[in-house]
Amino acid sequence: MRKHRKSEGFNLAFLDIMSCGLGAVVLVFMLVKHNVDTAVIETEPLTIELQRLRQKEEELQRTLDALRDTAKSEAHKIAELRAEVSQLENTLSRKESSLVRKKDRLAALKNDIKNMPVAKKEDVIQDDSGGEENYLMGLKVEGDRIAVFLDSSASMTDEKLIDIIRRKGGTQSEKQKGPKWVRTKKVVRWLLARVPKTSRVAVVHFNDATGTLGGTGWLNVRDPAVLSAVYGDLDKIVPQGPTNLQKGLQAVSKLKPTDLYLVTDGLPTVGESRYASLNPFASCGSLLGKSKTISGACRVKLFRQTIKDSGRLSAKVNVILLPMEGDPDAANEYWGWSATTGGLLISPAVDWP
Repeated sequence: MRKHRKSEGFNLAFLDIMSCGLGAVVLVFMLVKHNVDTAVIETEPLTIELQRLRQKEEELQRTLDALRDTAKSEAHKIAELRAEVSQLENTLSRKESSLVRKKDRLAALKNDIKNMPVAKKEDVIQDDSGGEENYLMGLKVEGDRIAVFLDSSASMTDEKLIDIIRRKGGTQSEKQKGPKWVRTKKVVRWLLARVPKTSRVAVVHFNDATGTLGGTGWLNVRDPAVLSAVYGDLDKIVPQGPTNLQKGLQAVSKLKPTDLYLVTDGLPTVGESRYASLNPFASCGSLLGKSKTISGACRVKLFRQTIKDSGRLSAKVNVILLPMEGDPDAANEYWGWSATTGGLLISPAVDWP
């Protein structure tokens, strides 16, 4: 009975072992199968990720290539800029060297000027504009009693009528800065600079009134104080009003000059005579108080009547006629007047004096 029990226990143990072994084998096969299926399934996202990374790599490569091209272009620009800077530095260096040389020459010239003896001016009214210009056709300042006769009317500010009209409405300072008036003052200085040492001078200006510069009567412009007074009064004149040549001649004729130098730009626009009683002026409304403008023909009539009524001057009349738009008869009329006295008419170049 005991032996039978031992054999039965062995058989059960063997069966248990076999069952367990078979189960283990089955379990192993099941696990292996599960892992294989899982591995196959997990390769798909890896493939997708790999493709994404490759695309990213390609994009980065393109970006890198673009950056390399940009860097190459910028490097080329930098090289060009460096070359330009180098060229500018060389130019600057040359100019600095030239400037140093010029400063040295300037210092030497200043030293020469400083050590140069000062030449004394014999003539207190010497003018820097030069000597007697040949193109003035023989005009020379001469005579015992010289009257500088200056037109200071509104037209003496500019050459063109539109500019004259515009400046009429301006300030006194604007009128005095008119280009023709600035030139007129230079003409007066030019004349005074050429007055003979033994001559006496009077400077008379006229528009619708008259005045003298530097004092009344005859002046010695060799006296610096007298000359300074003349120039001071000249700078105070404001060119304005009409051109009353007759009133000016009445004032200057009282001085009895031997030589008259008239600086003007055209024929007169007003006068002193009773024109209403004179038949030639019947059509000249401005002289009869009926109009504010005067025609060219009426200006010619007015000029001739002015010369007639003012009496024949014993002085030689020289006329310096500055240009003005719209008065074509002025040159012919003034030439005729000056010629009868033995004088000259000049219409100087624009850059004189």
